[in-house]
Amino acid sequence: MNLKHFPPRNIFLLLAGLALVAVSLACGAGSAAPAGGATEEPAEAAPESTQPVSVTAVVDDVPTPQPQPAINETRRLTLEFPPQIRLGEGDIVRLTLEVDDLGNVTPTAEIEGNTIIGETVEIPNLYETHNITAEARFDLAGVDVKPADLISEPLTPGQSVTFYWSIRPQEVGVYRGTIWLYLRFVDKSNGEESRKTVSAQMVEIEAVNLLGLPLGVVRTTGAVGSVVGGILGFPFLEDIVKFLFRRRKRV
Repeated sequence: MNLKHFPPRNIFLLLAGLALVAVSLACGAGSAAPAGGATEEPAEAAPESTQPVSVTAVVDDVPTPQPQPAINETRRLTLEFPPQIRLGEGDIVRLTLEVDDLGNVTPTAEIEGNTIIGETVEIPNLYETHNITAEARFDLAGVDVKPADLISEPLTPGQSVTFYWSIRPQEVGVYRGTIWLYLRFVDKSNGEESRKTVSAQMVEIEAVNLLGLPLGVVRTTGAVGSVVGGILGFPFLEDIVKFLFRRRKRV
């Protein structure tokens, strides 16, 4: 092309257009290439893991079942004892543990000179898993108590147990003691033993004698009375007395 035939203005516009095209091409090439002239390589895919994945499951807390406590069995405990005993004589003390379905308690009373005391006690109902034994002891210093040691009776559902003591005081006075009642549990599976105190009842017993006299005096008085009674009942006593009276009068 001969540029001489073009006017200067057209030549300027042509050159300006070529410059614009060159700038456009340069910008397009720069945006396609990565920065710094480095060629971007495709990222390597992460290898799949062959190890098992541990998954923790969220579970609500579930309470562990606990053994239910044994339902208590209601029983009535009755104590009978004499408040007074004549010196040299004996008497009986009785303690009874019986089933009380209605929860009735024998009130404190006096029957035939004896004091009766009743109370309600609660004992664990463990008959299916344990062998249960009722044990009792009477502590009364200064009085001859038989049996003196611990006595026991097996305790079974619906059955009553009764303990007896024979007591005999040796001297006049007031004696205070305690009657203890225990329950002994023996586990049927492993033989383990445990003991529970059920009751400790206080008793007061007074030893008395005739007219408050010592025992020796009472016995002597009784012997003298027997002699006097025998004399008064002797045959012809009245005639003998009259004879002695007349003889004295003559003198």
